[in-house]
Amino acid sequence: MRPALLFGCDFSCAPTSRKPIVIATGRTSQTDELVLTGLQRFTTLDAWADWLQSEPAWIGGFDFPFGLPRELVEHLDWPREWNALMAHYASLSRAEIRSTFADFCAARPVGGKFAHRATDAPAGSSTSMKWVNPPVAFMLHAGVPPLLAAGASLPGLHVGSNNNRVALEAYPGLLARELIGRRSYKSDETVKQTPERLAARTSLVAALEAGTTRLGIRLVLTDAQRAELLGDARGDHVDAVLCLLQAGWSAQRASTPGPGFGLPERFDSIEGWIVTA
Repeated sequence: MRPALLFGCDFSCAPTSRKPIVIATGRTSQTDELVLTGLQRFTTLDAWADWLQSEPAWIGGFDFPFGLPRELVEHLDWPREWNALMAHYASLSRAEIRSTFADFCAARPVGGKFAHRATDAPAGSSTSMKWVNPPVAFMLHAGVPPLLAAGASLPGLHVGSNNNRVALEAYPGLLARELIGRRSYKSDETVKQTPERLAARTSLVAALEAGTTRLGIRLVLTDAQRAELLGDARGDHVDAVLCLLQAGWSAQRASTPGPGFGLPERFDSIEGWIVTA
């Protein structure tokens, strides 16, 4: 049997040709090296979902949340079991999600409007109930059902029907901040695609190639791949590569105690956890 495909996914809940879903695939050549083998783009959710089902075996790091804050779920009296919770969440429209979450926030004091998952603090991630900038609540709504339809297992949350497909929650910002701090390296707005952001992106890619991260993995690129990453001012390709590195680190730890893949032995089974956090 061929080894599982390793990839990172920079996700969009409403992909277009201008803002596609980007997949970065890779393979480990040595314990401390990860070779970028390709970059793919999907302009529709259906095309991305079809690709997930077409690949027989994979370990993927996905840049969208896999769960909701327990505080929110309990306040709304939604199901406390992950599969039932995701089924309920998928049954809602985006308008219903926005209205429900906005009402929750409106009733809370300034400075504590949102509920957070336990993983948000160590990862520095946005709450998964946020519906704008970034709309991660809608990313969860759009992203998880295709993973389940592909039969994927989400360690610590869900045992899928296809044990050759493993989905892990990744977050590129976690690794980027480790390497270049709070420097901005991307923007979807053309006017903000500045030389300063290119310089930050250049520093980030150079650090990944040098392997100067706590993950202990060195990214291996061709000259053409490096130029492609640096030339993408939106940062989608870089983010997919960052998710790939996190997935590669996790794949090396598939047999660790608990849910495996380097995840904590125990974490909230409706919130989920970001790998490497």
